[in-house]
Amino acid sequence: MTVRLCLIAVALSLGAIEAASAQASVQAYPSRPLTMVVPYPAGGPSDTLGRVLAEAMRGFLGQPVVIENVSGAGGAIGVGRVARAAPDGYTLSLGHVQTHVINAATQSLPYDVVKDFEPVALLADTPQWIVAKATFPAASLQEMIAWMKANPGKATVGAVGVGGPTDIAAIYFQKQTGTSFQLVPYRGGAPLVQDLVAGQIDLTFGQAANYLAHVRGGRLKAYVVLAEKRWWAAPDVPTMDEAGVPGLHSSFWHGLWVPKGTPKDVVAKLHAAVVEALADPALVKRFGDIGQEIWPRAQQTPEALAAQQKAEIERWWPIIKAANIKAE
Repeated sequence: MTVRLCLIAVALSLGAIEAASAQASVQAYPSRPLTMVVPYPAGGPSDTLGRVLAEAMRGFLGQPVVIENVSGAGGAIGVGRVARAAPDGYTLSLGHVQTHVINAATQSLPYDVVKDFEPVALLADTPQWIVAKATFPAASLQEMIAWMKANPGKATVGAVGVGGPTDIAAIYFQKQTGTSFQLVPYRGGAPLVQDLVAGQIDLTFGQAANYLAHVRGGRLKAYVVLAEKRWWAAPDVPTMDEAGVPGLHSSFWHGLWVPKGTPKDVVAKLHAAVVEALADPALVKRFGDIGQEIWPRAQQTPEALAAQQKAEIERWWPIIKAANIKAE
């Protein structure tokens, strides 16, 4: 009996030591640099947002947050890199409506965009809009539609990947307006905008933040914004509804995730770092300068990100499946 009691005591002691060790590990987190995977090439809107956020989070966490660009398959390769990572809080997934909603309906992914991740925070939002090279021969959306009908299949429209938000918006637009054009896929927003400014392609249904500086500088022209109300960063650009094509609303909202199974205390610390970063006036200004609008504080929570993702899945998946849109 004495031996048995001794064994029980030893087991309890070991359990207490392990629990204390785990708690100390959480308290010490992070003890080394973190990696934020941006699933698109450097220089695009998601990459810029991620770098600004990572720099601001460093002050709270006491460790660098290193950006790793892992592009390809409309962001699916980079997100998969995080899905396979250890759930220890050291690998973060920056993503948006394409990577964590649409790709799951247009691709056969080796991971589940909901079940394989823990939401951390909802970050910022920017709408889509239709922008064209400066020399495109149309002064308004209606003139653009008329030109496309007179020149079917001639216009070239850039899209990030195949089966992404820009691609889906373009397909919807064609059906609503009776127009046709050539879709040109790109691996990321940065190379697309370079070709558009250079006049290598005609138009895009793009993430507004990616084109704002070029529109303001006269290198591109914007026709409409795909939102219910005019965009604060370009209030002179009408909405799609105002221009005569109602119902086409689409935005790129960004969020931050970690692998499923990451300790709750670690998720809470990452969330606190994001909230502090998003409250920094300097970051607010930098986000505003690139056309990103920060979500209200009450909607920066893990729960709000989960709810946003769920709502967008319920909205987009039926549309995508009904149209049989598949990424190639």
